[in-house]
Amino acid sequence: MIERSKYYILMVIATFLFAGAFVAGKLGTSSFSPVIMTFLRIGMATVILFPIMLHREKSIKLTMSEFKLVFILGLVGMTFYHLFFFNALKYTTASNASVINGSMPIITAIIAAFVLKERLSLRQIVFIVTAFVGVLTIITDWQMTILLNMNINKGDILMLCGTISWSTYGVIIKKSEPEMSALKMTTYTLFICTMILLPFALYEIIKFDSLNVPFSSYYTIVYMAVFPTVIGYTIQQASIKALGPSTASLFINLVPFFSILLSIIILQETLNPLNILSGIIIIVSVILFARSKATV
Repeated sequence: MIERSKYYILMVIATFLFAGAFVAGKLGTSSFSPVIMTFLRIGMATVILFPIMLHREKSIKLTMSEFKLVFILGLVGMTFYHLFFFNALKYTTASNASVINGSMPIITAIIAAFVLKERLSLRQIVFIVTAFVGVLTIITDWQMTILLNMNINKGDILMLCGTISWSTYGVIIKKSEPEMSALKMTTYTLFICTMILLPFALYEIIKFDSLNVPFSSYYTIVYMAVFPTVIGYTIQQASIKALGPSTASLFINLVPFFSILLSIIILQETLNPLNILSGIIIIVSVILFARSKATV
């Protein structure tokens, strides 16, 4: 019991680190473009994880099928997600972005239903609908006239697209059932993302001198690369092994809560009280959906 309690505490710490990425990303958008932020964050994480992979893995070679998989994952799950993520934070609040991102398990289930032909019970469909209502109320700020006039916040839509990208990433992994370790797959996925963005990053660096920003701005990149990407990922993987994927995944629902708290304290964001209700609707829907899935 003491051993499990340790992992409970570690997962709370991991979710706090994940939440910090939304605040750091919002701060970083004032100095860096989405391409540069993604390139620096993922590139730094790759540099950190590669030696760890070399030390732990017996073989670092990839078969052709494994290369194809990590290339698709690097494109969809890393490149697309982060470009959507950082672009979204230019237009919306860190709080909104984190709450919308909290609908990821529900979106993953919807994609899996079509791609993997996973059946959904009536109860699960109800929870999907309620979660979608939560997302919709955030995007419209509880004003349906915004939806009718198509005057929706661009950042919220971009974050929803990013959430779909990451959900697709998860479904691709589940469908492929790769034999390589999570560490090896993640490291190469990060590497592919870095290589995809390299020419675009170099273009921006040469043409716009985009790295010529205050040194303090780089703290946001370092935080996102080291804490949520490397440390948070490591804690999550260890917790999944110790607690099981279902239990460990429930802690991710704390991310919107911590993100909202940090956004108010650090970014001085003002929050529509009704959007707190939206977040609760999404989180409760996700938890109940997960529990109903476990009993199917």
